[in-house]
Amino acid sequence: MAHISLRQVTKKYGRFVAVPDLSLEVAEGEFLILVGPSGCGKSTLLRMLAGLESVTHGEIAIGGEVVNDQMPRQRDIAMVFQSYALYPHMTVAQNMGFSLKLDRCSKAEIEERVAAAAEILALTPLLDRKPAQLSGGQRQRVAMGRAIVRDPKVFLFDEPLSNLDAKLRVQMRAEIKSLHYRLKTTIVYVTHDQVEAMTMADRIVVMNAGNIEQVGTPLELYDRPMNRFVAEFLGSPSMNMLPGEITGAAGALSLRLADGSSIALPGRDLGLAPGDRVTMGVRPEHMTIGDTGGMGLDIVVDVTEPTGSDTLLIGRAADCAITCELDGRPDVRMGETARVTIDPAHLHFFDEDSGRRIGAAG
Repeated sequence: MAHISLRQVTKKYGRFVAVPDLSLEVAEGEFLILVGPSGCGKSTLLRMLAGLESVTHGEIAIGGEVVNDQMPRQRDIAMVFQSYALYPHMTVAQNMGFSLKLDRCSKAEIEERVAAAAEILALTPLLDRKPAQLSGGQRQRVAMGRAIVRDPKVFLFDEPLSNLDAKLRVQMRAEIKSLHYRLKTTIVYVTHDQVEAMTMADRIVVMNAGNIEQVGTPLELYDRPMNRFVAEFLGSPSMNMLPGEITGAAGALSLRLADGSSIALPGRDLGLAPGDRVTMGVRPEHMTIGDTGGMGLDIVVDVTEPTGSDTLLIGRAADCAITCELDGRPDVRMGETARVTIDPAHLHFFDEDSGRRIGAAG
């Protein structure tokens, strides 16, 4: 395993700046996930790490050695792609051992390392099969096995689960996390799926338009997002946002919404003042059905989505889309107006203009 350092890395395509002046440190043995919407620069950054894209400015160091001018095979990294990129005419064993063959390893060493990787990934019974005889999940494990046999300093994953169905994605998330626990190798993993990021990462890097919005553990980012972009991106369903103006006086503040209605805020210090234009954020799981005398909000229900143990209530309040994640199966119908209560211990406030976090009750 190896420490990774990116120092003021910039990537330009002509006049277009895909990654502007980015710096990041990845610790030895860390599982770091780059997450963000399509086109945010996360795959470009990963390809620069791999040596598949050149760096316009700045330095990339792996294990303390600057690798800007090194070819991909010189960097002692292994990459797992979105497409499995397996040779269709080769068996599983031949696919896994091909890079070792190119490195002129002995037949005995190749067989030993392939067998060890196959044991880790439960591929031993499949070593004589060809890719066409495998399921999507099995092919992805072969692609991972091909990386493992090289015993690299760093694993790079580029959206490896996006071609799998929902059930297989859940299974493969667990397998990759278990693999990292066993091997302790540094992993940089790219995904647009924030559920993958939340469930797998030691730390998450949220990217937007080539820039880093926030870096931290999954729960740090979920509980204390630094800005509205991070708050809305992480979490499924995403955080509800209610823009308005702070009114009242210290100790008795309210949020006046666009339709003129108001929500009384908790009496403790929130870092807000009358006249502030803010957006209040509250996660769907921090809203309950009924009026319990706290922070109440009337929602016109558009859709109810029962998921079994929970129910999603999707509607509108003050021209804002609202989603509530409710326990059980409440008797709420489409078209009705439902009263919900917001948990005052889990509020987030963002500046209306900049989107930056300016205070919170939680």
